[in-house]
Amino acid sequence: MSHLEKYFHKVPKEKRSSAAIAYMAALDHIGTENPLIADAILKELKDQRTHLKLIASENFSSLAVQLSMGNLLTDKYAEGYAHHRFYAGCDNIDTIEEAATNEAKALFGADHAYVQPHSGADANLVAYWSILVYRVQNKEVERLGKKSIDELTPEEYEKVRQLLLSQKVMGLSLNSGGHLTHGYRHNVSSKMMQSVPYDVDVKTGLIDYAALGAQVKQEKPAILVVGYSAYPRLIDFAKMRAIADSVGATLLVDMAHFSGLVAGKVMQGNYNPIPFADVVTTTTHKTLRGPRGGMVLCTNAYKEVIDKGCPLVLGGPLPHVMAAKAIAFKEANTLGFVEYAHQIVKNSQALAEGLCKKNVVLTTNGTDNHLLVMDVAKSFGLTGRQAENALREAGFTVNRNSIPFDINGPWYTSGIRIGTPAVTTLGMKEAEMGEIAEMIVELLENVKPEEGSRAKIKIHPETLEKINQRIEALLLKFPLYPELDIQ
Repeated sequence: MSHLEKYFHKVPKEKRSSAAIAYMAALDHIGTENPLIADAILKELKDQRTHLKLIASENFSSLAVQLSMGNLLTDKYAEGYAHHRFYAGCDNIDTIEEAATNEAKALFGADHAYVQPHSGADANLVAYWSILVYRVQNKEVERLGKKSIDELTPEEYEKVRQLLLSQKVMGLSLNSGGHLTHGYRHNVSSKMMQSVPYDVDVKTGLIDYAALGAQVKQEKPAILVVGYSAYPRLIDFAKMRAIADSVGATLLVDMAHFSGLVAGKVMQGNYNPIPFADVVTTTTHKTLRGPRGGMVLCTNAYKEVIDKGCPLVLGGPLPHVMAAKAIAFKEANTLGFVEYAHQIVKNSQALAEGLCKKNVVLTTNGTDNHLLVMDVAKSFGLTGRQAENALREAGFTVNRNSIPFDINGPWYTSGIRIGTPAVTTLGMKEAEMGEIAEMIVELLENVKPEEGSRAKIKIHPETLEKINQRIEALLLKFPLYPELDIQ
């Protein structure tokens, strides 16, 4: 019997969900074409239903968002942008892209939105190169008395290319909670420009605006990047704007991690990057709870060059994902989402408080946003990898993460990053965060490293069984996609 037949057999007509019917019909069809793939999807659903998802960069998107990506829109090429395509037959794609763009502008109050990037990394590449074209290439072409780069001689073009590569970018170091794409040595962002990272204060773990201002005046970057993947505090974007202006730098904010908190009006005033940044990049999943993808927001000054992200950086846009983005942005522009975003932070702070009461060391001693970073080396004598393995075995899904100035390096690490967006989507609140804190501490206190290994561990079996049972009981109260009656 198929999943859909089981559903019709078990669920009364008045309680059936059209989304569930569509979802299970799709799974049944996939199963007839490739059972291995259908089985993997179902196993992933089971896995996410039986583990507490505490990865700060993950969430649960709506079934409408997911279903909008599984259709014939994936078959369309649509290079260019709305009403300016290099392919015929894109009228309906224009409608979809415009809808996503308009929803994004309304949601964030931005002058312009570019919804084509396939990921946050792609969005950053579009932003970097667009800024370089705007600041450097276009001005140099104009200085040479040419109308476009196409008119340059090979020798002139080479000089312009070298000028582009000589520009300087400053971003928060990976060591201090920044992102790979903010100038990390192993990332292309440090190879296309000169990268000069900045760090948090060694004692407080916080960004020191005065010290950063002095460093920026010394380095004089073309682009100042602000944003993070593991920094648990708010950032004053008015101060960052002033620092950028002190040397005429373009202010680029990567709000991939906290865009849902901006959309949900948690981060307002000086903590909302939109009024202060020239260009803002983001993913569309994470706290924003949409499909995996990226987006660039910008002032009108950058609109023309940003819209040329394809062919500047990107290949063809993904119309099916742009459709999902339009749906997600509309979902986020509601009072319900505002309540959700505020609850994310309440939960994060409640979780931090519960851990601190158990004498767990957190970077910056707490959080103002959706994430926190535990120092498991100081708290439990474990590496981040050992703690990650132990937590996963017990039923938590987390990721190991470097702490500032980490002696264990970026692979083993000394920290664990924990986020609350996904469990908040499930409906959990402060009381559940207290229970989660208790379970984490009880588990890690009963973990012992295996001698000679920075990854392997031994867990007290009774503790492991106890935590497994507690997580199972907790998740039964907050089921994932309850309308999907699939076992």
